[in-house]
Amino acid sequence: MPETVNQNRRRMLAATVMTIAAAQFPKAGAADAPAGGTSSQFGPLKQVNASLLNVGYAEAGPAGGPPVILLHGWPYDIYSFVDVAPVLASAGYRVIVPYLRGYGTTRFLSPDALRNGQPSALAADVSALMDALNIKKAILAGFDWGARTANIVGVLWPERCKAMVSVSGYLIGNQEAGKLPLPPNAELQWWYQYYFATERGRVGYDKYRHDFAKLIWQIASPQWKFDDATFDRSAASFDNPDHVAIVIHNYRWRLALAQGEPRYDDLEKRLAEAPVITVPTITLEGDANGAPHVDSSAYAKKFSGKYAHRTITGGIGHNLPQEAPQAFAQAVIDVDRF
Repeated sequence: MPETVNQNRRRMLAATVMTIAAAQFPKAGAADAPAGGTSSQFGPLKQVNASLLNVGYAEAGPAGGPPVILLHGWPYDIYSFVDVAPVLASAGYRVIVPYLRGYGTTRFLSPDALRNGQPSALAADVSALMDALNIKKAILAGFDWGARTANIVGVLWPERCKAMVSVSGYLIGNQEAGKLPLPPNAELQWWYQYYFATERGRVGYDKYRHDFAKLIWQIASPQWKFDDATFDRSAASFDNPDHVAIVIHNYRWRLALAQGEPRYDDLEKRLAEAPVITVPTITLEGDANGAPHVDSSAYAKKFSGKYAHRTITGGIGHNLPQEAPQAFAQAVIDVDRF
């Protein structure tokens, strides 16, 4: 069947699916009503060896469908996409939702591997996962660490990224930029980054990771009325034996307080130039995002391909795909048309 016919049918199916989904989910403003329940579940998780890791991931949709990889952030996990995945799967996409290194069932293959949380390492993990699953090119979509990871893949390996959905826009940073002081109010928002820079912070996060993560959820999404069961379902992924080490290394690396690995030096040099992202992109922002973020006008010019920005209203916070799954899924479907 000609590819143009396939695309037209896929778009018609996607429109139908989104219409049905819209009828099933109540609205809050222009987005989904923030949900607090745990009725949605993934099927049995899968595992695959991919370079340094044995990656745990959820999969939905037809095996031959256009691949979409959904990337979570900190302190969240794959359940941020539990209501996004079935919408995309019903629209014909092959949906892959991996646990990042240090989360859930993802494990290092070697006990001697550095528990490295630097951003380029996480992006290399995505490329390795695509190799392991025989995926040449995929739509990448994510938020927080996941959006940053998608951004980096889009810059370093644009031939592997068909299109992108990035919550909070352009998130590529570098250690030199991390040394620059911000205005006091902005610095206050990064309190946990400085806490993690101390040994007290490492021990405290290890001891109180459940309560710490819950506090971040509340601060980052102040209007999201999630219930304990919803939080606990995701918090289980923080019991990963490498979780604390990965999180602490990530934030210390940003402040140049921890070294990365030489294997990523060339990648970091390229990222330090703040390169423009050329792949088609939709950026999203919740109107009630309590996490540090800048206005979309500050990063719009960092996307040179076909580009659009959407602000999702209705009290939507930082965990946008879980708080507004319809809007997030629609962005993925729409960017595929770019």
